[in-house]
Amino acid sequence: MKRLLVLLLVLVAGGVWLIAGAGHDLRREHVTSAGVPLDEVHPSASGPHPGVVVAHGFSGSAKLMAPFGDTLAARGYVVVLLDFAGHGANTRPLPDQAAGTAESTQVLQHDLDVALAHLRSLPDVDPSRVALVGHSMGAGAVTRYASAHPDVTATVAISLPDSSVASAERPARLLTIAGALEFPDFRAVAVDVAAERGDRAVRIVPGVEHITVLYAPETHRETVAWLDSAFDGPRDNAAIPFPARRLAGAALLVLAFVLGLYPLAALLCGAARAERPAPEPGRIAAAARITVVTGVAAVAGAVAARFLPTNHLPVAIAGYVIGYAAVIGVLLLGYAVRRPAYAIRRGHMTSRPALLVTIAYAIAAIAVPLHLGMTHAWPAGNRWWLLLIVWSAFALFAYAAEHAAAGAPLSLLAIAAVFVAVLAAAAVTGLTHGFVILVLFPLIGLMLWQALWSAFLNRFSVSAWVIALTGSIVVAWPLAVTLPLVGN
Repeated sequence: MKRLLVLLLVLVAGGVWLIAGAGHDLRREHVTSAGVPLDEVHPSASGPHPGVVVAHGFSGSAKLMAPFGDTLAARGYVVVLLDFAGHGANTRPLPDQAAGTAESTQVLQHDLDVALAHLRSLPDVDPSRVALVGHSMGAGAVTRYASAHPDVTATVAISLPDSSVASAERPARLLTIAGALEFPDFRAVAVDVAAERGDRAVRIVPGVEHITVLYAPETHRETVAWLDSAFDGPRDNAAIPFPARRLAGAALLVLAFVLGLYPLAALLCGAARAERPAPEPGRIAAAARITVVTGVAAVAGAVAARFLPTNHLPVAIAGYVIGYAAVIGVLLLGYAVRRPAYAIRRGHMTSRPALLVTIAYAIAAIAVPLHLGMTHAWPAGNRWWLLLIVWSAFALFAYAAEHAAAGAPLSLLAIAAVFVAVLAAAAVTGLTHGFVILVLFPLIGLMLWQALWSAFLNRFSVSAWVIALTGSIVVAWPLAVTLPLVGN
């Protein structure tokens, strides 16, 4: 246990050092202009400097794009990163679930207008020399904006989803970037748009997909090179900082929190610690059986969720996922109740102080690394009560899974695998938003995290409902705080 505690201290120290040291010599300010939250990043040298507005994608935030602020400011640009409507700290909702209507387009263009006006108003910015950088939804928004505003000097569109936002004439000086592991449509759009005229270029970054393209050093090098060329050379020859520094720090903090639950459970359970259970015979057959049962429940849930009232909740995609998880939970619980061996486990860690400590730990475990090292993860506006609904649905699912699997790790992994696979199939077949496909890897990671914590707590004979409340928060929190708020 002492070795584990030493390892935890090393992981926490390393994570804090990586996050705190990212762009430490740059000046930063957070402001709100016309209701749009903005993060400013200024070079250490005096101006005037060229300015760049950086726009995030669907379900992203200004914090997600912070590595571009570090990179560009280190090279002598003043950077403004914004939270689009419905994202991050911006509580103004998007008009629709997919940011694809004319109303949503107008809102995104308005937010870019606000960000550019603020950028041009800064005393260390040359207002005649501005550029735009965007990712995914943000790439479409900045390309559309630059097409309508020829005073924008240059544009970089990363993972551009649609070629219709550009014409053969506009925008000028456009660089399109896509990851080699992204879906073929993203690469095709990048190539097609760049081929329209001579002052455009395309770069395909090897070994990355839709999210990791943001942290690839080559993405940042190509972005800087394109802007330097548009502005007749770099303002500063400083080396480009490692783009994934914050992400690496967040990963170390996550690992520390994941492993830290074990000594916390030992402390709270004390002498009530259970011996390691002997492997049950037939556990592979049991996992196969629960896989089939979960598959049937998941297909039913995927279809039913399309018609449930949860779809009217003011948050994109999450309403469907909530209904999906709840239906599977109800069906799995019904299956577990009918099993002869079914019993509600009333184990340890049921006292109110112990429960509150465990839940607080679970919230910190997901919210702190996510907010400090990756994206905006603190609920704003309606997200507080939406979080409770999302958490309730996933707690029901986790509680049912614990009983249906009888706490067996292999069976719990089978349930998680089926949950993700059928949700992906629902996205492919049009039952829910196709964006789900783009976030499958983070979702798989969160489900594995939940399964590992279940294994830890089952080792201490912790009550199934405590395991459900604790594990479900690490899945529910990111969904509730990152998916866009929507409504009119």
